[in-house]
Amino acid sequence: LSAIKTELRSLANYLRVEKKRAELGGKTSKPEIHFIFTGSPGTGKTTVARIVAKILKTLGILPRGQLIEVDRGKLVAGYQGQTAINTEKVVNSALGGVLFIDEAYSLYSESPGDFGSEAINTLIKRLEDDKGKFICIAAGYTNEMNIFLSMNSGLESRFNRTIHFEDYTPEEMVQIFMKMARDSEMTIDKEVEVKLPIYFTELYDNRNESFANARTVRNIFGRVKQKQSDRINSMLDNPDLTAEQLNLITIQDFDL
Repeated sequence: LSAIKTELRSLANYLRVEKKRAELGGKTSKPEIHFIFTGSPGTGKTTVARIVAKILKTLGILPRGQLIEVDRGKLVAGYQGQTAINTEKVVNSALGGVLFIDEAYSLYSESPGDFGSEAINTLIKRLEDDKGKFICIAAGYTNEMNIFLSMNSGLESRFNRTIHFEDYTPEEMVQIFMKMARDSEMTIDKEVEVKLPIYFTELYDNRNESFANARTVRNIFGRVKQKQSDRINSMLDNPDLTAEQLNLITIQDFDL
């Protein structure tokens, strides 16, 4: 996430300078910052949204810094008028913090009976009426988010920062797997260490729509732990079983 870290550091620098300018009596305007996060599942969009909320609270831009995470189901209702009420309630809960709309493109529909556009219209009005009182982050796949922005001419002008989350490289997936092992207080056999880069390179090169980055790695780690448990189960009655053996992942466990 090096590019994203650079973007957030730059944003923090800008906000610090604006804050200092205000302290010295200079002319400032309350920054209107709303984000589009694009990228595949499991690339850390929600995690980074939480970090953005913390940064903005620390800098005094947001008084509360809470993250309100919603999707279409929490905004769009089945009857006319209810969607606007739902959206108003959600925005009210996000005041002083960050509203994170996951899979925001799902609000778009060409069906005449769909109320997704009602949610968008209500959101745009609140972004204008409550300028500076909350930050909105809309997230989703790159192509689909372009459709989202085309729903209303006011969206593109208000969501003025776009951060793209690249898929994790094989090397990064290896690091994620190793961290999951460390966090579980498990150790990795040397044979597995050799296999990991090969395995994740093949996975990366053949990734498709079901590839979910860190979530995929987490699922793989879960399957490896299950295999390891099956192998260890027959040894549980052995009085010579050690903690090292109990927590060791071997090449047998990686036979997925």
